[in-house]
Amino acid sequence: MTSVLYDQPGPRARRRALIGTIVVLVALAVVALLVVRRLAEQGQFDWELWGPLLDPRTEEFPLVWELIGRGLLATLVAAILAIALSLVIGTALGVARMMLGRWGRIPLIGAIELFRGLPVVITIVLVWRAIVEFNINIRFLPGSDGLWYLVIGLLLYNSVIIAEIVRAGVASLPKGQNEAAIAVGMTRGQAMRTVLLPQAFRVMLPALISQLVVIIKDTSLAAVAGAFYIELLYRANRIAQNLDNPLQILFVVGLIYILLNFALSRLAVWVEGRLSRANTSGGAEAAAEVEKVVPAGG
Repeated sequence: MTSVLYDQPGPRARRRALIGTIVVLVALAVVALLVVRRLAEQGQFDWELWGPLLDPRTEEFPLVWELIGRGLLATLVAAILAIALSLVIGTALGVARMMLGRWGRIPLIGAIELFRGLPVVITIVLVWRAIVEFNINIRFLPGSDGLWYLVIGLLLYNSVIIAEIVRAGVASLPKGQNEAAIAVGMTRGQAMRTVLLPQAFRVMLPALISQLVVIIKDTSLAAVAGAFYIELLYRANRIAQNLDNPLQILFVVGLIYILLNFALSRLAVWVEGRLSRANTSGGAEAAAEVEKVVPAGG
């Protein structure tokens, strides 16, 4: 097989690559062995440390998993709110940036660049302190104030990132799409809403899913930003302080985050498949309608 991007490696290059791979794998295995040995010497594999997480017969097991479950629920609530609001507001910001005039979008671009440049944890702390110091009333919102400190902080950062993803997705489409929509009498807003955005969302779905995974992970920043919202990581830290097994607790919580993100990735694959099948069936139906009006060969 040939490629226009690079030359295919020859036998010597493949042999060197194989040797390098084996050396790296052996080195990683040695490091892993040393780490496991060190942990074993320190008693980190003792059942007293793992029992509260794995053995239902222990007294602590039901309480530990009840607390983890409550923390997981709090994390999911914050993540779902932040994801939903970020998608809606981010899409609106992206469309506004593309449709506003040259001078009208300057303040919007400034805000986007500001929140893109700030670390997420700083944004969350700024939201928290601003609401408290200026005595902003958010009690009309459902849930605790701490929930909304976190959600608004995540919203400010992730909505501007999603706005840039939307802009890039629309910009990646052929220019003829917009020109054709305008030519048949659509307004710019109609062309954006009915022609460009549906296609752009299919193009940018992988980038969107990656950002949604980031939102789920960033909910854990509440545990270090001020502990104003008791989510999964904060619960885990409190459990570890009481049981004196931080490595074990954090290992389990890390697995929970991995499973959440894996489930979101699988959901994205399913949605992408559904969209592709819908697009294909829609094209087939359109072709059938054309065939009825214009017979083959006519």
